[in-house]
Amino acid sequence: MSDTVIRVENLGKKYIIGYQQQRSASHKTLRDAMVNGAKAIRSRLLKPANRSSSKPAHEEFWALKDVSFEIKQGDRVGIIGRNGAGKSTLLKILSRITEPTTGRISITGRVASLLEVGTGFHAELTGRENIYLNGAILGMSKIEISKRFDEIVDFAEVAKFLDTPVKRYSSGMYVRLAFAVAAHLEPEILIVDEVLAVGDLQFQKKCLGKIKDVSQNEERTVLFVSHNMEVIQRLCSYSIMLERGQVITQGSTTSVVAHYLSSTAKLDKVLPNQWIELSYANRTGSGEARFMAVRYSSLNQHTGFQAFPEGVIEFSLKIESSASRNVESLAIVIFDQSGTKLVNADTLSVGEGISLKQGRNMVSLKIKQLHLNPGSYVVGLWLANSLTGEVFDWIESACEIDVVNFEAEGFGVRPHCDGIVTCDLELSLA
Repeated sequence: MSDTVIRVENLGKKYIIGYQQQRSASHKTLRDAMVNGAKAIRSRLLKPANRSSSKPAHEEFWALKDVSFEIKQGDRVGIIGRNGAGKSTLLKILSRITEPTTGRISITGRVASLLEVGTGFHAELTGRENIYLNGAILGMSKIEISKRFDEIVDFAEVAKFLDTPVKRYSSGMYVRLAFAVAAHLEPEILIVDEVLAVGDLQFQKKCLGKIKDVSQNEERTVLFVSHNMEVIQRLCSYSIMLERGQVITQGSTTSVVAHYLSSTAKLDKVLPNQWIELSYANRTGSGEARFMAVRYSSLNQHTGFQAFPEGVIEFSLKIESSASRNVESLAIVIFDQSGTKLVNADTLSVGEGISLKQGRNMVSLKIKQLHLNPGSYVVGLWLANSLTGEVFDWIESACEIDVVNFEAEGFGVRPHCDGIVTCDLELSLA
């Protein structure tokens, strides 16, 4: 008997973008509809027969095209790619929320999906009632649900609000309860989208631990979508990368993440003291406050302001905010080329947040000693209120910087040190 639980063959999903339909939807009255209908008839009668319309009535958009892969029982598989790559569309097809246009999928086992906050919840029902509702949707009997009920409530940490309608829950409470239900009601296949990013950091760690547990100890299959490459590498042994609706590469997570990072950022390399504007692609968050541009400097004119090991590095950031607000967590995150997080310079570590005014803001964050050896590194930017789980902006691959070889550039001689991180050593002999 094959241990393949998901088989996807030449899967495609096509959407029709209708221009005329979009325009007609804006008609507010019968008179508008009649006038526009008459204009359309007149234009067709007066248009030369051999002349086609200057703009097509509709356009085909393939969210997925010729996607094929297999997943075996007990696998933890990461689905990665930029925004708009087709990840969510793929998960919705696998969850049977939407039908494919072409190709076929074969799934063995019961599927539980956590794609959006509160998916499958009824806002007017209490937390208790929604647990039983979700269990029933997953095909569980009332007896089966009751056996796991206390575990679900303990994991979600919502006992105090169990008999409160979930419409009064915060987004974090929604996520906690939704994940607890999906993970504890014993589906053979668990599909989780980036929704976990809404929860606080402690709960995210708890969820990731549960995902490992259900996969390793209970041999259930997990599909996990995230823009956090560190989490993908910790959780998933196998990954699939999508780009423009197609599978670009699949295999070991280490190799797929390396390919993703090298392609996402045919990264703009930031030169010292030069601003780089940040695009709207490859970022997540509410967008109520956004990074608009970044630059850096070592503050040392003798090095041409280039970053160097053990030196100071200061990042200047332009941030646009839709309203005045206090932000608890502003972070510069530095990864190596394989996606391993090396530095997380977060204002939370010093107990200081920032106050943003409405409109454009300028913020500087200084790392007093850069303990990185020469090489190229990827810089990510994070802006959030971590205590409430509200993420304003997260750009995992904002830009790339070079840390120069101190000795080779003629800045002086420093001790040789292999590896990624520099070390300050002190030796004493007894």
